[in-house]
Amino acid sequence: MAADELLDASGRSKTQRVKFPFVIRLVGLLLLGGVAQLCAQQPPQGEDRVAVVQKLYSEKKWEETVRSASEDAQPAELDYLRGMALMHLERWAEARDAFSNGLKKAPKDERFLEERAGAEYRLKDFSATKRDLLDALKLKPKDEYAEEFLGTIYLFEGNLDAALKYWNRIEKPRLTRVELQPEPRLKEGLTSQAVAFNAPQVLSEEAWLTTEARLKNLGVFPQVRLELVPSKENEYAATLHLNERNGWGSTTWAGLISFLSGTPYQTVYPEWFNIAGRAVNFSSLVRWDSQKRRVFASLQTPVEGRPDRVATFFVDARNENWDLSQTFFGSSSPIADLNLRRIEGGGELRFAVNGNWSWSAGAGAIGRRFQNVGTGLTPAAARFFTNSTSMEAWLETKRTLLRVPERRFKLEGTAESRFGRGFKDALGPFGSLGGSLHGAWLPHARGENDSIQFKIRGSNMFGDVPLDQLYELGLDRDSLLWLRGHGATIEGKKGRAPLGRRYVLINSEYDRKLYNGGFFRIQAGPFLDIGKVTDSTGEFGDPRWLTDTGIQLKVRVLGAVSVALSYGRDLRNGRGAFFGTTE
Repeated sequence: MAADELLDASGRSKTQRVKFPFVIRLVGLLLLGGVAQLCAQQPPQGEDRVAVVQKLYSEKKWEETVRSASEDAQPAELDYLRGMALMHLERWAEARDAFSNGLKKAPKDERFLEERAGAEYRLKDFSATKRDLLDALKLKPKDEYAEEFLGTIYLFEGNLDAALKYWNRIEKPRLTRVELQPEPRLKEGLTSQAVAFNAPQVLSEEAWLTTEARLKNLGVFPQVRLELVPSKENEYAATLHLNERNGWGSTTWAGLISFLSGTPYQTVYPEWFNIAGRAVNFSSLVRWDSQKRRVFASLQTPVEGRPDRVATFFVDARNENWDLSQTFFGSSSPIADLNLRRIEGGGELRFAVNGNWSWSAGAGAIGRRFQNVGTGLTPAAARFFTNSTSMEAWLETKRTLLRVPERRFKLEGTAESRFGRGFKDALGPFGSLGGSLHGAWLPHARGENDSIQFKIRGSNMFGDVPLDQLYELGLDRDSLLWLRGHGATIEGKKGRAPLGRRYVLINSEYDRKLYNGGFFRIQAGPFLDIGKVTDSTGEFGDPRWLTDTGIQLKVRVLGAVSVALSYGRDLRNGRGAFFGTTE
């Protein structure tokens, strides 16, 4: 009968309805217990996991920290803790990778950049270190850790200007002492005024640049180097290394080499420096070349014992032969044997205001006489060969326009104005306006194995002036406007280089250091010169752009004399020119 009992609506007996919920409860309890046990065996997730790893890190359990924060799909904070633990374990490459993973997840968290920079520093990847620290400063501009770290890296690389740029933002480095080595013979009053920093104080970039400018303005210290050595925590001892010129040079050999450096082209350079320890310097040039005789002398002295103000007095006498047969078009017959006798005297006052700005002002008088001018000159052409006396004054300012010490790049600009009068009816008032841009770049983070320079210059002269006041583009030792594929002489006589009252000149060069020893240094590299010089009369000048290229070799001996040898080729006419000179 039990088997024949009636079924309910679900088709199951009453007895079955009572037992089935019990089974469900039993199975549910078993499942819940299993899940709970499984969960208990899994590591904590999310914030709980971060807290666990932070606890391991705080307890200095570096290995456990690394193992507990080793998943790919984990919060950025765990990548940070993993990287920091790896840093403690000195596993620099793995630490760098951990910080890189975290940075991908949290690109605006500067900690990953700063700590990765620390790992890169340990791996001696200084370029990557600086790049990360600079990026960190973009996210957090006033981060003292990044500023301090950057300054240290740049100082290690020998880039003092860049180190001071970042250290000064956090009022560092503080000096414990300042020393001069070797002790200079220059009077102490001049030295103390030239050095714009002392201890105890923070060494600023401006103070260092001003010191460098003042010392060079004296003309006694051709080379100045500042060394910072840690003495205490966050404090440094500063040593100024000075290469001082006394008597006829820094050393006897340097003075002898400088004196005789021009003998290949019949010139000597008598000089005497730092007379009586007062930065009074005498410089001169004596040339006995029969075609280009010249005697020049100058005396330089500080004004009122101040290193930022220097006065120079000079006299310059010349007896030159000119051949203008290829460059002058205002005569019916070629002028091939012109003689010019010229004497000039004057003075100049130069101010080194600070490390980024200087200016100078001067005045002079010139007397000139021409012989063998020839006949057949047009009235406009005859003005260039007028025997006359003239007076002129000039004002020049020089300023640093851009300085990027991290890239070791500097751009300087100059502006110059001249005005005067020629005391002959054919001449009269004259003047000029000109300027230049000079860029220098050392592409490597340290050292001077490679260097790139360019200079852009131009000027426009107004009024009538004699031949000797025209601009000359070519290889002339009495001019600095060099087109290094254009010789300036014909059989030793001046006049081959193009002349005019308006010019534009672009000089660019690349130098590669080939050798650097205790006695001399050798550099070599290509150059490219582009220039144009014109004259409104049409008697001088060349309407075409002139382009020269070639290679040059520079040899610097004992840090005192630089010998430059070059071969340039005029790309327009295919002619070449060898040239050698000294500085």
